[in-house]
Amino acid sequence: MNRFTHTQPALRDIAARLIELARARGASACEVDVSEGHGQSVTVRRGEVETIEYTRDKGLGVSVYLGHRRGFSSSSDFSAEALALTVDAALSIARHTAADPCAGLPDVDELARDWKDPGLYFPWTLDIAAATEMARRCEAAALGLSPLITNSEGATVSTHHAQFVSANSLGFFGGFASSRHTIACSVIASQDDEMQRDDWYASRRDPDELPQPEAIGAYAGQRALARLGARRIPTTSVPVLFEAPLACGLLGNFAQAASGGSLYRKSSFLLDALGKPIFSPNVTITERPGLPKGLASRPFDDDGVATHDRDVVSKGVLMGYFLGTYSARKLGMKSTGNAGGSHNLILTPGPCSFEQLIREMGRGLIVTELLGQGVNYVTGDYSRGAAGYWVEGGEIRHPVHEVTIAGNLADMFRNIVAVGSDLLVRGGKQAPSVVIGSMKVAGE
Repeated sequence: MNRFTHTQPALRDIAARLIELARARGASACEVDVSEGHGQSVTVRRGEVETIEYTRDKGLGVSVYLGHRRGFSSSSDFSAEALALTVDAALSIARHTAADPCAGLPDVDELARDWKDPGLYFPWTLDIAAATEMARRCEAAALGLSPLITNSEGATVSTHHAQFVSANSLGFFGGFASSRHTIACSVIASQDDEMQRDDWYASRRDPDELPQPEAIGAYAGQRALARLGARRIPTTSVPVLFEAPLACGLLGNFAQAASGGSLYRKSSFLLDALGKPIFSPNVTITERPGLPKGLASRPFDDDGVATHDRDVVSKGVLMGYFLGTYSARKLGMKSTGNAGGSHNLILTPGPCSFEQLIREMGRGLIVTELLGQGVNYVTGDYSRGAAGYWVEGGEIRHPVHEVTIAGNLADMFRNIVAVGSDLLVRGGKQAPSVVIGSMKVAGE
C-alpha cells in the first residue's frame, strides 16, 4: 500500500501514447492527465477501531480538439486497447460539439518549461497498528480532560500519496508526486440536558510537521467544553470576529467571486472590480504557488501554464483575478495560471493576537462555527447560521448558539477593521482571524 504501481516515466509514456493516438486519428490538438493515488485511514471511537479504509485508484482523462470543437473522455484502464477507446470516445464527442472560439490549448509562451519538482512528497509508512495507536492517543487526550466529555465522534489518522503527469500536443510534459497526512478528533461535551460538539484537525505534507495527537485531541476537547452553557442573544448589529478557520472560508468566498468562471458568466458581485478597492486598506492577499510544502503549491496549473507568486489584493485593491486559459479568453484577458483554482492564497497576518482582537473589539460576537450555505455570489448577500461566543468589555462572557449572521460580502470585505496574527495553515487558503466592523446578528 505504500508504493505506487507506476513510475513517473511510465505515466509519462502513457500520456505520450494518448497524444500520439489523438494525432493519428485526426485531432488538431490534445491534452491529457494521467494519475494514481493510494492511502489509508483509521478511525477510533471510544477506544475501539471503528473503520479501517484503504484506497488505491488510477485514472486518465483526454481532451481532444477538432479546431475549436472539444471532446473529453476518461478511463481507469491503462491497457493499450482502453487508451485507443478513450481517445475515440473523446473524438466522437468533439465531432458532435458546437465550435467555441475560446476553446483550445494555452499559448505556447505561457506554458511552464523550466519548472522544478516542488518537493511535496513525504511518504508516511504508517502501518495500521501504529495509526490505530495514534488515533487512540488523540481521542484519549480529549476524553480524559473532564467527566463532561461524555462521548466521541472519533479520532482519525489518515495518509494519502498521489502522483500525476499532465501533457499536451504543444510539447508540455509535467508531473510530480505529493502527499497529505491528517490527524482529526471530534468529541461531545454534556451537562444536564445540554450537549455540545466540537472538533479540531491538522493536515500537512510532511508527517514530521504534524502536531502531537494528544495536542489535537486535547484542543478538540477544550473547544467542546467551552461551548457548554450556550444561549441565544437578542437581535442586534455588532462587530463580528471570524475565527481563523472561518476566515479561511471568507477567503474562499472571495476566490469564488473573483474566478474567471463566475466573471464571464456575469454571476459575481466583483464584475469590473479590477484595480478598485474591494477590501479595507489593511487587507493584503498574496498567492504563493511556490510555497515550500504548501498544500496548494504547483509550478503549473491544470492547463500547463506556469504559475507565479503575486499580490492578488494589495492594501485593499484588487490586483488580479483567478483565470485559466478558457476563462481568460472569454474575458479578453491573459491566463493567470489558475486553471483548477488558486495556489496557496494567503491573507497577510496583522499585528494583533487573538486575545488583542477580542479586547479591541470590546463588544460583539466571536464566530467559531457556521451552518448552511447562504452565500449569493451574484449579489454578495451573505446569511449563515452561527455559533460562538459573546464578548462584552473586551472579554468572553458566554457561548452563543442558534443565531444567524447576515450582511453583504462587498460590505464585509470593505469593513474588515482588524486582522489577527494567528495565521492558520490547513489547506490551500490560509488566514488569521479577522474582525468585521458590523454585521446583523439575528437571535431572540
